[in-house]
Amino acid sequence: MLTLFTVPKPFVGHIGVIQHNAIASWTRLPMAPEIVLFGDEPGTGDVAREHGVRHEPAVARNEFGTPLVSDVFARASAFAANDLQCYVNADILLLADFHDAVRRVTARWRTFLLVGRRWDLDVPEPLDFSGTWEVRLRRLVAAAGRLHPATGMDYFVFRRGLWGDIPPFAVGRTVWDNWLLYRARARRVPLIDGTRAITAVHQNHGYTHFAGGADDLWKGPEARRNLHLAGGYGNAFTLSDATWRLGPRSLVPAVSNYHRRLWAFPRRVVRRWLFRRSSQAT
Repeated sequence: MLTLFTVPKPFVGHIGVIQHNAIASWTRLPMAPEIVLFGDEPGTGDVAREHGVRHEPAVARNEFGTPLVSDVFARASAFAANDLQCYVNADILLLADFHDAVRRVTARWRTFLLVGRRWDLDVPEPLDFSGTWEVRLRRLVAAAGRLHPATGMDYFVFRRGLWGDIPPFAVGRTVWDNWLLYRARARRVPLIDGTRAITAVHQNHGYTHFAGGADDLWKGPEARRNLHLAGGYGNAFTLSDATWRLGPRSLVPAVSNYHRRLWAFPRRVVRRWLFRRSSQAT
């Protein structure tokens, strides 16, 4: 039914723990997705074998050694077992409601992009997946989780062939995910905000895996290149640009679009201000 694919970081320290947790949650989804781990970062092959998922070590990289979004998506499109695909960041826990949301959306549309905000949660150690693990996790999210602003997008569900040519964005740097939303809108396919229907849990982590820390993510040369490849902040869409909202029991048009209420200002100015405002709220 669905192919999930991702590009993990090295499986070391806390990052390794939370990526183990994430992949373990995907293997427990009711839809039994095909799961593909891209890249040859330390530990990736061993983890793929441990969880019984597919490992594709070959991936194109830029001069900094960072995998390219364009190549990862192209490879997934070429050999995935399913037309229905999902890129998901390797630190995201998915629960059974993900399966239900995807089923409801695919029953309505052939072509679409389903995205949603994430819940940020401190997860310092391996999760216990025995018994009613989802119930326990939901209690943790309710007690200590924080819903990320509209820029917190970590999963993208779509059909093969949606994108066309994707620019050679660097994975894990800024703006490329915002461009995916822009591309869907430019191609006039439904852009669905699944936040209220999907509990996607982001396991909080530091940024020591970036040489320059978090500043490298947002302001480094790869981030600046990503912004240029995207065509600037005018193409950095967020979930405020969704055309539909998916709830636990409803699927309704997004009639109150935040950006479009600010019609009196030049759109490029509005988008840049909103993007920075949402980013600063993290």
